[in-house]
Amino acid sequence: MKRMSVLLLPAIILLLTPETVDSSGYSIVAWGWNSSGQCDIPEPNEDFVAAAGGGYHSLGLKSDGTIVAWGANYWGQCNVPAPNEGFIAVAGGRQHSLGLKSDGTIVAWGSNGYGQCNVSAPNEDYVAVAGAYAHSLGLKSDGTIEAWGRNEYGQCDVPLPNEDYISLEGGCYHSLGLKSDGTIVAWGYNSYGQCDVPAPNEDFIAVAGGYHHSLGLRSDGTIEAWGRNSDGQCNVPEPNTDFIAVAGGGLQSLGLKSDGTIVTWGSTIPAPGPNENFVAIAGGRNHNLGLQEIFVVIDDMVSEYFQVSLSISSVSPNPINSHTLVVFQSPVLESLAMEIFDLSGRLVYRQDAGAVTQGQHTLFWDGSGLAGEHLTSGVYVIRLVGGMQVTISKIMLIK
Repeated sequence: MKRMSVLLLPAIILLLTPETVDSSGYSIVAWGWNSSGQCDIPEPNEDFVAAAGGGYHSLGLKSDGTIVAWGANYWGQCNVPAPNEGFIAVAGGRQHSLGLKSDGTIVAWGSNGYGQCNVSAPNEDYVAVAGAYAHSLGLKSDGTIEAWGRNEYGQCDVPLPNEDYISLEGGCYHSLGLKSDGTIVAWGYNSYGQCDVPAPNEDFIAVAGGYHHSLGLRSDGTIEAWGRNSDGQCNVPEPNTDFIAVAGGGLQSLGLKSDGTIVTWGSTIPAPGPNENFVAIAGGRNHNLGLQEIFVVIDDMVSEYFQVSLSISSVSPNPINSHTLVVFQSPVLESLAMEIFDLSGRLVYRQDAGAVTQGQHTLFWDGSGLAGEHLTSGVYVIRLVGGMQVTISKIMLIK
């Protein structure tokens, strides 16, 4: 669902017996309507760090910064322009595709009948991208949103004040933005109430758009859904708890639980088994995608418990304006510390978490420095250190 992409994704702890296993990266699982091959992931299905769904096509971002696209290609929406390199995020529209490069530029390709591939100038300083039916959106490093393409319902007219956004998403003819204060702003086509954010409009940490419905994830792990509900796409199944990500499709919705399982509702089918070890989700028009950690047998040694190493599960919201939550998986550690560096390698923040037990934990950062000072906007590196184990991720700070 939809912001600088975190390229180091989580490793869910897996307990297996009798064989010892190891993680070997991430693959994509796709299910649902497959009329155009949008669920047929190209080989090798490995080394993916993000996935996105379009109308009848799908996209995957590889760890080397390249994009793979498959499914319907009548408008060239699967023909990634050269040079296919340096991408850090990917998004799908109905018949077009978008990729965000590490230099802050957006590349768009496919159907362009409404100008949805004509990125708003200046094409620079973008930190997140989103695709909709026939319009596109980009989030700038200063917290403003640019939108371009089809606009007969005002879906490209970002409401004022256009500021303090940390995330964005596109629906069919509507758009959504998440503010740094935890509120959601929605605009465009509203015949089904998809732009009427439920009260209290607060404490949201993620947002997603469906065809004519919208979803928001609250900081307490619950999901709100509103808008068209013809197929139950707004009826979040119980227990509505422990969600860490949300995504919308045509007439379906998805939520990712903290235990690595996917919950679906609306006009959809459950994720194919085994429903475990998922770290990200995405919705297409009538199909769904999940990013799943791959485990392989490394020897035949009998092991009652095998423990995956320290890893960051999610950083949300990202970009950050006022605060973010760093969710991580950990083995038993006598001590753990979170360190944050700027891109020059200077340590700007440190938090000692002490001893941690095996499982999932959360750390809080409010964007301040070592002395409590306000840090400047930019990209920072989060590093978790526990004994001999280290894991890192990136985050964008917007002030």
